[in-house]
Amino acid sequence: MKISFVIVAGVSGFLAVAIGAFGAHGLEGKLTPELLEIYKTGVLYHLIHSTLLAVLAVTATEGFKKTFYFIAAGIVLFSFSLYIYSTTGIKWFAMVTPFGGVAFLIGWVMLIVEGLKVRKYVELKKNQNSE
Repeated sequence: MKISFVIVAGVSGFLAVAIGAFGAHGLEGKLTPELLEIYKTGVLYHLIHSTLLAVLAVTATEGFKKTFYFIAAGIVLFSFSLYIYSTTGIKWFAMVTPFGGVAFLIGWVMLIVEGLKVRKYVELKKNQNSE
């Protein structure tokens, strides 16, 4: 995939670590334990999915581009809605979170589907070469 995908993955990973550090050092005692836990959930999902973005950006073929987009959208909708909700208390942002979860799920399903396509292609090529 393109270098811009690597950059997006890098920025996303950087933000996940920076936002996590801010939460651990700047928000403790300022948020209720419940809201801090919500914030931490956003960081966890952000970091895990940033890692997937990096793997896709470095190793995946063009067929995985939509997977990348759905995972990136999931980060924005899921994690950032949790960051905003937990730090502001505005409930409307919590209503956005499930859309991010759905984007994550779609991204993971697309990863499976594209992986199956690649496996089928590789097996086909292998069979052609052995004949």
